[in-house]
Amino acid sequence: MFRISTKTAMRAGALTIAALAAGSAFAHPGHPDSMMTASASFSTGFAHPFSGIDHLLAMLAVGLWAAQNKRSAMWVLPLAFPLMMVVGALLAFAGLEFPAAETGIAASVAVLGLLIAFAVKMPLWSSTMVVSLFALFHGYAHGSELPHGSSAAMYGLGFVLATALLHAAGLGIGLFAGKQMADKVVRIGGIGIAAVGAYLLAGV
Repeated sequence: MFRISTKTAMRAGALTIAALAAGSAFAHPGHPDSMMTASASFSTGFAHPFSGIDHLLAMLAVGLWAAQNKRSAMWVLPLAFPLMMVVGALLAFAGLEFPAAETGIAASVAVLGLLIAFAVKMPLWSSTMVVSLFALFHGYAHGSELPHGSSAAMYGLGFVLATALLHAAGLGIGLFAGKQMADKVVRIGGIGIAAVGAYLLAGV
């Protein structure tokens, strides 16, 4: 079993909320009459990670790879990805250019798929760096597609929650497969994810 201390969870939550609040300030200096409702903003953000196969597979892959690495990676990687994704979204909210975002997203699917396919185990710091880098690309894409007039904080909260659920799904599949001696199935799935990533890269 793995546990996240209450202090760690509170710090992570506080950091996320503060970052999203800052994003709201960047994106919406005024115009309350044109604001979407909070629930609509949240729903739009929550749906975004499910709207593209690239986001969906990458977020599942983070959970799968974390399960393969076991120990601290099982909570560090699924926590690092959404936190760094918020940073990427803030870059978009601030209007900064990130021209390689689409290539980075496609590469994340291909690379994470290969890491799963070959069951690559890396030191925690390096696997966290890999996941964090890819999270920046995904976060930037989410942030740059913020609907006009929506609440950045609620939209961000929605896509962070959806991301966490996809990580949990990947982690659950990886842990279940490990217990059922079905590691080969997970690795074959990694090959499939990598193939989709290669296809996406070819189209960028």
